[in-house]
Amino acid sequence: MKADPRAASVIRRLDEAGYASYLVGGCVRDALLGKAPKDWDVATAARPEQVLEVFSGCRVIETGLVHGTVTVLCEGLPVEVTTFRVDGDYEGNRRPKSVAFVSGIEEDLARRDFTINALAYHPAKGLIDLFGGAGDIEARRLRSVGDPDERFREDGLRILRALRFASVLSFDIDEALGASIRRNRGLLGNISAERILSELTKLLTGGGVRRVLAAYPDVLAVCIPELAPMVGFDQRNPYHMYDVWMHTAYAVEAAPEDGTIRLAMLLHDIGKPSSFFVDEGGIGHFYGHEEVGAGIADRRLRALKCDNGTREAVCALIRWHDVKLTERNLIKWLNRLGEARLRQLLEVQAADAKSHTPDNARAKLLGLEARKAQLEEIIEKEKCFSLGALAVNGTDLIAIGIPEGSEVGRVLNDLLDAVMDEQVPNEKQALLRRVWYHVSDGHDRGE
Repeated sequence: MKADPRAASVIRRLDEAGYASYLVGGCVRDALLGKAPKDWDVATAARPEQVLEVFSGCRVIETGLVHGTVTVLCEGLPVEVTTFRVDGDYEGNRRPKSVAFVSGIEEDLARRDFTINALAYHPAKGLIDLFGGAGDIEARRLRSVGDPDERFREDGLRILRALRFASVLSFDIDEALGASIRRNRGLLGNISAERILSELTKLLTGGGVRRVLAAYPDVLAVCIPELAPMVGFDQRNPYHMYDVWMHTAYAVEAAPEDGTIRLAMLLHDIGKPSSFFVDEGGIGHFYGHEEVGAGIADRRLRALKCDNGTREAVCALIRWHDVKLTERNLIKWLNRLGEARLRQLLEVQAADAKSHTPDNARAKLLGLEARKAQLEEIIEKEKCFSLGALAVNGTDLIAIGIPEGSEVGRVLNDLLDAVMDEQVPNEKQALLRRVWYHVSDGHDRGE
């Protein structure tokens, strides 16, 4: 594998000072996968104070001295350097109460979660692979280091991490690991909401997300209980060929790899089971499921400590995911939602359509492509769809006799509607003439 020269120089400097050091974990895994590592981590025999001494002439951040970690900034690259260690007893199925420093890399690698993360590399000595991680990378397989039950009892978040790695890397989960994930899924109840949401969002943006969702709905339902009724729920509708859960899994996969949009797709039909209705012909309907789903999503995302911006975006996309966008009403939805949100909604509707029956999907997707082209034309031609772009403002209206206050706002909104309906051009004199005509007409009628 090829290491960043700056990270390699950190190892070389520690070696020269007499401390064995290796690149470890995710950077080794990613490099073996042919991907550019996002982070570079080094494990070393040097104690934290010795690392500080070795790099005394460099900028060093004391990231977590109690756990043996410092961050060395090498020509702008942050390299996290951690002393070889083993973990003490874990508390709350999450964190070790203590760590103990050790002298060898072997014990350090043995404490890690999955074989693909229990790899070390030295530019001169090569790869250290004690648990078959390189073979698992080649086979695109996820296995635990040692007993998976023990790994999950140490840290329950590893359950979601396993699903996340399987999704992001498109790896298969080893049979023994998968069985342990299901056995221990209740441990997720001990994990903080913020960490669950972070892992869930990363999981959702993976290329292998559909297979993970299809295989582990019972695990995800520990985090979002309202998902459970969706599994196996027959829609009894000619537009659908999957149950609610599998429709959701395919829709998530069909969406762009964007956290907000994929979170919306995961939850877009969460209101269906409680909104189900069968008509006299035996056809299933879900009247009002969009509003019900938006309410469920709002409550669940609040419980998961989701930031307000993401929560509001997801709930809006769920609320409007079934709205019919037409040539005549698109500009009004642009006014209502704004450009960014409308673009997201078009992606949501396209992903939703792709998991319908093929004939229905084709018709929907053709319409959505036309709406996307129409949106580009509106933006390119700078058509007016907001009060800020209107050629008149409140001062202009007051100057021709409109009373200050709410009446100004009402008239401006009426003018904007008229412009969007192409009843009047967005030109100052044309707009003022329209206002004056209506005011004069009202006076003539004695209003």
